[in-house]
Amino acid sequence: MKLNYYPDTDSLYIDLSSEPSTRSHEVSEGIVLDYDAEGRLTGIDIDNASHKILTPLGDHSGELRELASKIAG
Repeated sequence: MKLNYYPDTDSLYIDLSSEPSTRSHEVSEGIVLDYDAEGRLTGIDIDNASHKILTPLGDHSGELRELASKIAG
């Protein structure tokens, strides 16, 4: 599993597989699940990640922002 955070678009991609995705399904506004040809989940794309993930965490959001910055390089 790899986490890819893109601060310029505030999106987080959780890469769960090395298999290429062949279809996507938006399960909620700004949350898209990617599947391979066999129907296995290969990734999760989260738009506006800082609002969907970090804001609800309250006091811990700063720690996660720092971690996301380290992941992004």
